[in-house]
Amino acid sequence: MSAADEETALLGLAPVAPDRTVAYGPHPDQVVDLYGPRPGGGAAASGPLVLLLHGGFWRAAYDRRHLSPLAAALAGQGLPVALAEYRRVGAGGGAPRTFEDVAAAVEAAAGDGRRDVVLVGHSAGGHLALLAAARPGTPVRRVIAVAPVADLARAHELGLSDGAVAELVGTGPGFAARLAAADPARHPPAGVPVTILHGTDDPDVPPDLSRRYAAASPATTTLHELPGVGHYAPVTPGTPGFAALLALLRPPRSP
Repeated sequence: MSAADEETALLGLAPVAPDRTVAYGPHPDQVVDLYGPRPGGGAAASGPLVLLLHGGFWRAAYDRRHLSPLAAALAGQGLPVALAEYRRVGAGGGAPRTFEDVAAAVEAAAGDGRRDVVLVGHSAGGHLALLAAARPGTPVRRVIAVAPVADLARAHELGLSDGAVAELVGTGPGFAARLAAADPARHPPAGVPVTILHGTDDPDVPPDLSRRYAAASPATTTLHELPGVGHYAPVTPGTPGFAALLALLRPPRSP
């Protein structure tokens, strides 16, 4: 399947409504959609919560709806799932507000009982997941980053998505410091194991960004490259890439 076909396959899926939506702040984008098992709903509900962070190069033109089929598919596999929205560039977001929203969404998902959270981010959401893993005291117990913008400085050098990194952190005085503060490659995980899934044929986010991140944090990071896979297949239900993601999320079976 070509990269264009992968994108069409994902974006062609009808959005799936959540079971319910909860707010973690006053802004309309400070919400989390909940799918599947909930606390008190049995053995599955007592396990870690899968919190999804969508991509779209941090821009307001792209929202969480394109990952709702993924959220529903994972919930259908017995996993409790939350799909977070956050303020994005062009609608009140950008650094540091976008990062603050992700931190608040993680805390809201964990709840007062500090439930363990498995953070799964795709593309720009993968960048946000990796950045969240570096926060001291985070309730995130594991990160799975799918095709992440894992090295922000290199992404800026490459001019990915017509300068999306500069839009995120803002140009002008202090740019270098803001870029460094927002770059996961400069901030290793705070004791949180990280798994990266990245297709070797990704035309949107070069797999070299994930290789650079993994090389910088070898003690905490495992990189799985998916041969012949592009940018969208791992978050598209029914694809082999999705099967690879699901295998990482399913708890090991007892002998």
